[in-house]
Amino acid sequence: MKARRFTYICVLCSAMLVFVPARGWCEKVPEAQQPVGEFSSWKAPVSKGNYYFVKGVLSVFGNRWGGDPQTEQEFEDRTWEQLVLSYEAFRRNITVEPKEVDVEVDKMLAADKVTFDRVKDPKAYEDWIKNKTRAPRELFENQLRHMIQLEKLRTQVLDSFKVSVTEEEAFQEFLNEYNTLELELVQFDELAAAQEYYKKMGNPASWDAAGKKDPKFCRRPGFVSVEFLMNMWKIPKDDCYKMLKMEVNSIYPPAPVWKGYGVFRIIKKRVADEKEFPKLKESYLKQVETIKKYDELGVWLKKLKADAGIVVYPQTDASAQKK
Repeated sequence: MKARRFTYICVLCSAMLVFVPARGWCEKVPEAQQPVGEFSSWKAPVSKGNYYFVKGVLSVFGNRWGGDPQTEQEFEDRTWEQLVLSYEAFRRNITVEPKEVDVEVDKMLAADKVTFDRVKDPKAYEDWIKNKTRAPRELFENQLRHMIQLEKLRTQVLDSFKVSVTEEEAFQEFLNEYNTLELELVQFDELAAAQEYYKKMGNPASWDAAGKKDPKFCRRPGFVSVEFLMNMWKIPKDDCYKMLKMEVNSIYPPAPVWKGYGVFRIIKKRVADEKEFPKLKESYLKQVETIKKYDELGVWLKKLKADAGIVVYPQTDASAQKK
């Protein structure tokens, strides 16, 4: 049996993502249904209506599948990522019931501490939506429906992963969270510059003198966990634990950071009490399991996008370019 071909379109009256059989090439296509790209591997065109619907969701609610986009290109990438995820949810027949949307709306209203009843006072509800999103009620609720659908997809995918966790891994996670450092650091683009700086500033007296001249000469991440320093500042684990063994006020030689290299001064530290681990073991076993599953989710998402074969049509050319 020949596979049905679907196009990914936006129904303007409901402003939500739906799938209907594609029109024949000879038929006149409404603007909202005109394709702006396709998932070539799945032979699924992506309509202009759906593309702008997802862009609208990202603009209003941000990206719940990772960090919010910071550049125009990242915004474009996240848009196509959510389009792929939405199509995958469609392929899996993941649906959202009206009561699920109601629950999400009620959560938002409660968080905003509104005084009206949205059922008894629909105008107040609609005014609240417009103040929040500048969107009509139907569009707002369909945007929520889209996000709930993707949340259900994520839960389904995460639940499908089977990962193993050892007690040693759980213990290491405990140490990463309970070992705490307060650092000052000076950041450099090149390792050679950091090494040269360390030669001049490798003692606390030089560091104090520099601080008196310019209180802003160094960065201060705060009194934070080793986990934070590794994940947010990208300081290697071995370097973090070497700093933890040093005396307060020591200067640590150049090590990689998020951008470039850093020279560090240990201001304060708190070493984890290993005797606390046994009573926390189960929670850390679960925590590491969750971390591993989210790592798997990242691999799954990358493969899904590759399998989809995302093609974005140039705005001024009818031909397609691979994304």
